[in-house]
Amino acid sequence: MSTPGGDTPVRVAIVDDEPLVRAGLRVVLDAEPGVTVVGEAEDGAGVPQLVADARPDVLLMDVRMPRVDGIAATRAVVDRASHGPAPRVVMLTTFENDDHVLDALQAGAQGFLLKRARPAEIAQAVRLVARGDSLLFPDAVRRLAAGRPPSGDALASARLTDREGQVLRLMADGMSNAEIAGELYLGVETVRTHVGNVLGKLGVRDRTQAVVRAYTSGFVSAG
Repeated sequence: MSTPGGDTPVRVAIVDDEPLVRAGLRVVLDAEPGVTVVGEAEDGAGVPQLVADARPDVLLMDVRMPRVDGIAATRAVVDRASHGPAPRVVMLTTFENDDHVLDALQAGAQGFLLKRARPAEIAQAVRLVARGDSLLFPDAVRRLAAGRPPSGDALASARLTDREGQVLRLMADGMSNAEIAGELYLGVETVRTHVGNVLGKLGVRDRTQAVVRAYTSGFVSAG
């Protein structure tokens, strides 16, 4: 699936075991210009077929569902990405401190939203993720990671340079490449190169997973 751009509609699929939640999200998103809801599923078991049939750009997926939850379904989506185009995942949760969200981010989700988010926030999140950005709230990730003991400095073996470590810490603070460039007095292209090196050394797909790894390993303090 190519990243939508220009006038190409963003194709969204909704996965949630509550029919009222799915209906509400469909109403919100169908009212947005440039956004089209192309399918639904009632739990993670239906995700592979939904992705194959509807070919969404973005999956809005509940983290807690019967049979197959959002974490397992996200892993299935990530596995698909290794074989070809796959949608990006935004997790839906009722509670800000839902520990399952951290697991979903580690599994490959690009971010998360509270189910009580305003319609404009939901639409903005879908567009942001569809164009390849991450939907990350550093304070929220820090709070989630603080509830777990550090998994040990799993980043030590990555052998990040001092500059790459600086870049990762600023990523964990929620800074964009342009903001990092300004902070470190570097060019944006240079920062982009450092970010790419960080992702490669950590063996992760995107900034979201890199930031989660930084907190859960203790490389960046979650306290």
